[in-house]
Amino acid sequence: MSDEVVSRVHREAWWKRMSRKMDRASLAFSEQVRDTVLLRRDLDDDFYDDLLEILVGADAGMGVAEQLVATLRERVRMERIGTAEDALVALKAEMLVMLEARDRALHLDDRPSVVLVVGVNGSGKTTTLGKLAHRLQGEGRTALVAAADTFRAAAIDQMRIWAERSGTDVVAHQPGADPGAVVFDAIQAALARRVDVILVDTAGRLHTKSNLMAELEKVRRVIERSLPGAPHETLLVIEAATGMNAMAQARAFHDAMTLTGIVLTKLDGTSRGGTILAIEAELNIPVKLVGLGEGIDDLNVFDPAAYLDALFAGVLDVPTPRGAQDETGRAGPP
Repeated sequence: MSDEVVSRVHREAWWKRMSRKMDRASLAFSEQVRDTVLLRRDLDDDFYDDLLEILVGADAGMGVAEQLVATLRERVRMERIGTAEDALVALKAEMLVMLEARDRALHLDDRPSVVLVVGVNGSGKTTTLGKLAHRLQGEGRTALVAAADTFRAAAIDQMRIWAERSGTDVVAHQPGADPGAVVFDAIQAALARRVDVILVDTAGRLHTKSNLMAELEKVRRVIERSLPGAPHETLLVIEAATGMNAMAQARAFHDAMTLTGIVLTKLDGTSRGGTILAIEAELNIPVKLVGLGEGIDDLNVFDPAAYLDALFAGVLDVPTPRGAQDETGRAGPP
């Protein structure tokens, strides 16, 4: 069996297991849909108005919600869809089209590759790094962590704990040290040890603090000077429960750091299932990884089809096809 097939089987099994942890988000979404949409007999203006309100309430964002509803209106007309349930199947398909349009791969082909992880305190950066290190080790890659959040002694200690759990080496200095120096030493160590991936933890004081952004930009310059072409990925860690408030965080970090992807954590604890759509549409940055728990295995690549299956689970018993054409006529994900 090829590595690609094994990876796909493991990913689908993970999402099947983790989709149960999305019950809160799925329940909140499905209850609104059942109570306001599925009770309607006619696909009239009130139907679309209610659907728009549900999508906005799910933090999909007004722009995305209006786009989805407008596309659905046209599809209902062209395909002569007659029931609310069939219209929801079509809506789910349109959401899949929107999500599948983005490149979600982690581009870590160089040796070493550098993954720079940023985000505010409490978003889950350190735990995400530990989980990502574990995931990379499971893929047969070696990893090294640069504990560049030197402003909090607790952050260094926490990073060491997670790294120990994943069997990953850590380069760290004393609390209060220059983060750039930590990163420089980590890169030199990775080159000497022929490590595959360097994972860089960073400080996360509020994104509104200009000194934080200046410090992060300095860390990035150190990486660029030490290793041409790096960082290969700059990932922003966001809590799913922050909803549309995450947009301000994402915009500020993107302006300063040029993000390549987003890690959405605590997806199991949010009732705002549309945040992913809104952030991606607003910033044109893909969600590449998601966290659905506190275990070291609870981090995986974002699977749009599995995510929508989980979100619509309380409303539709229609799994998104894989490897076959979905309701849009597009090929589902492999």
